[in-house]
Amino acid sequence: MPLRTKNPDVVVVGAGIAGASIAAVLARSGIEVLLLERQRSYRDRVRGEYMAPWGVLEARAVGLEAVIRGTHAVEARYTVPYDELLTPSAAEAAMRDNSTILPDVRGPLCTSHPRACQALVDEAARLGAELVRGVTEVRVQAGTRPSITYRNSSEMQVQPRLIIGADGRTSTVRKHSGIQINKAPATHVIAGLLVEGASRWPDDQYTIGVEGDLQFYVFPQGGGRLRLYTCHANEQATRWAGRAGPQRLLMTFARLQSIPAALGLGDVTAAGPCATFSAEQTWCEEPYADGVVLLGDAGGYDDPVDGQGLSLAMRDVRQLSEFLLATGDWTVAGLRPYGQQRAERLRRMRRVSRTYAALMTTFTAAGRARRSRYYAAARARHDDVRMALGAIWAGPDRLPSEAFTDQLHESLLG
Repeated sequence: MPLRTKNPDVVVVGAGIAGASIAAVLARSGIEVLLLERQRSYRDRVRGEYMAPWGVLEARAVGLEAVIRGTHAVEARYTVPYDELLTPSAAEAAMRDNSTILPDVRGPLCTSHPRACQALVDEAARLGAELVRGVTEVRVQAGTRPSITYRNSSEMQVQPRLIIGADGRTSTVRKHSGIQINKAPATHVIAGLLVEGASRWPDDQYTIGVEGDLQFYVFPQGGGRLRLYTCHANEQATRWAGRAGPQRLLMTFARLQSIPAALGLGDVTAAGPCATFSAEQTWCEEPYADGVVLLGDAGGYDDPVDGQGLSLAMRDVRQLSEFLLATGDWTVAGLRPYGQQRAERLRRMRRVSRTYAALMTTFTAAGRARRSRYYAAARARHDDVRMALGAIWAGPDRLPSEAFTDQLHESLLG
């Protein structure tokens, strides 16, 4: 087995948004980075493409906001709450201006996931990271001097100071390192489809609402493209399955009474795969081992119901890179503060996501009544609503600990 003649400081496994971002940040500071990626080219895999306002600030803090904006990302400055409980005109009157949430952020960013991955990996390479694509058969050995073997054109072995696992939900790095992951079962599933031909949908507007037994999302990507998402009960996991599934999803959106026909959802056509995935919550209390640390979904992920994935990934990148660059202690003891802060952040978001899911995915008469009370309280700017759900837009680190107590959230749902 060939051993590389020069071992890098860091090996990052996975060149998605989280992995490519941390490779770029570390390489910019002179760290020798080897970035390994399974895919030879990025394709639409129905992944997160919405970055909340607080996530935009995280991307800015690590110097990557301009890179993401350069992918033709659009600012969704306005939210219109189209929903079966409101007439379309009432929903439009309740439009929220997202530029008022955080200073110097005009709103969430919406972009193509494949384009964002490519732009970030190009930036990492420009800054000096070495990229190897088409990597298979990754094996990791944790330890004070960890090792990683992988196959590309031949089998290689590398012995860096640190291995960063950014290889997603089914992380090989996590499994091989013996890092334990916890799971809270999903109460619903989420599906997504990229569409084109949406020339009448405003590029600066998104919507999230409920009609019947379905929560729906419409996120712009610019150029007449939208990402449509649905959230529905676990028992309907095959709702969009099969060759006719994408067309059924399109017809469902075309028939929504909550969204005006003038916005043209009846004119769109599929521009990518239709995928359904479960919405469980996972987390690692200790996302590290000797010589190994996890980043992004590899270390646990939140229910996508409130769209926090990209923002949480960028916060991981900022926090981990700051720790690594501030100290030479890359041992378990040195990584422990990163793990503790990350675990608390995910705990906070799990509480918020459970509340938001209960409000938006309870498709019963009682659920509709509760959602109606929530909408009314939100319009009246009640403090309990702003406190309990504010982290969705402002982030979990900007609110006090009392914003995440079970007492507050259960009172909101009561």
